[in-house]
Amino acid sequence: MSQCFPVLPDQVPQRGTPASRNFFKKLYLAQGWRFEGELPNLPKAVAIITPHTSNLDGWYAFLAMLGMGIKLTIFGKASLFNTPLKGLFEWMGVIPVQRHSAHGLTQQIIEVINRKDHIWIGIAPEGTRKKAGEIKSGFYHIACGAGIPVVMLSFDYDQKTIHCLGIFQPTGHYEQDLDDILSCYQGKFSAKNQQWLSEPLQKLLENHWKDQQ
Repeated sequence: MSQCFPVLPDQVPQRGTPASRNFFKKLYLAQGWRFEGELPNLPKAVAIITPHTSNLDGWYAFLAMLGMGIKLTIFGKASLFNTPLKGLFEWMGVIPVQRHSAHGLTQQIIEVINRKDHIWIGIAPEGTRKKAGEIKSGFYHIACGAGIPVVMLSFDYDQKTIHCLGIFQPTGHYEQDLDDILSCYQGKFSAKNQQWLSEPLQKLLENHWKDQQ
């Protein structure tokens, strides 16, 4: 088994200690998983990871994130912080937002990004573990509005690998950019529950199988 695991670049927001990173890295690798690719040295980015068809996706991503020591910010409903789990959400890097604010969720997130010197936003663009008809565009509008790149990552259950597929700088032309982003995923992903793949990823998988024939 390859023991490949990236070293976190110095501009990427960081968390943890050498001891905690080593612990979670060993736990991740002990399950037969590896990480392929290098993280770009960026102080700000929107990190997307797909496919998302199982609760296990979060487990493997969480172990890899803590093993690398990357501080990944995610957003959750403000009401979650009125529960006994508030401390856990804060430790995990969850930032509360008002989802039904007239100000707009996307703009709230952009304003948080603009106030930070170093921040990576983590988003699962399918938005659900079940089958989705499309890729949600929120990640793209956040990246455009904040003027930061998208870092593309994928789960590959067949190879037990999380891939870093590089970066994409949005141009403002969503449909064309989404096609270009999805093309980076072809042949580099597989789901825990294939029947729940979103329709765009199902089409990519079908195209990949055709290319292999």
